[in-house]
Amino acid sequence: MAVTRRDRLRAATVQEIVQTARRLLVEHGPDAVTLRGVAREMQLTAPALYRYFGSHEELLKRVIGELFGDLADHVRDRITAVPPGDLSGRFLAASRGFREWALAHRREYALLFGNPMPGVDVDLEDHAANGGRRLGWVYLSLYLELWNRAPFPVRSPEGIDPGLRAQLDRYRDRMGVDLPSGAMLTFLRCWTRLQGAVSLEVLGHLSFALDDPEPLFELMLTELAAELGLEYRPPDGP
Repeated sequence: MAVTRRDRLRAATVQEIVQTARRLLVEHGPDAVTLRGVAREMQLTAPALYRYFGSHEELLKRVIGELFGDLADHVRDRITAVPPGDLSGRFLAASRGFREWALAHRREYALLFGNPMPGVDVDLEDHAANGGRRLGWVYLSLYLELWNRAPFPVRSPEGIDPGLRAQLDRYRDRMGVDLPSGAMLTFLRCWTRLQGAVSLEVLGHLSFALDDPEPLFELMLTELAAELGLEYRPPDGP
């Protein structure tokens, strides 16, 4: 079906609404992202905005999806800047790229990984969930590349709590990958350590002890690299 001029205008207006909501988020925080507030910024009436977004929750989900997409693109760009054969370099680029985006977009990061927004229920089919899966697939694709090139030791299925194993297998099937349960466990453990370390720094929960958390972050990368059979290199290294 051909895209009409009306379709293009509608798509452009939707994108302008999302970008306005994101600007309000950055400048004034999540409470400023309301349909009425966005309409005021765009010099529209609130009822006019309802022709594009039926609710405040729908708008926030779209903003969240866009943010996940931006983060995924940033990390992917960092990965593709490293030659495909350099698996250690690609792993380090992906990890540092995640922290880099988070530090440059603190309020956006807090919306994605901080406290859940009241009244925003993310289901598996909406923009927010799709954006999250897109980011997850960037990391899972890199992990598959590592695993297929040089498999590393992982826990046997029998060594994993049955309840945890069932959840890991369900996630594996949802992502459509062929990995043993132990490999999925290692992937999830690496992700929680990466995201946890960045969240503590970005949300200000390390300031009680550290003025500069980067050395602690790099120490964590040395440990993750060793677990994955990779070579750690300092940020300014070759």
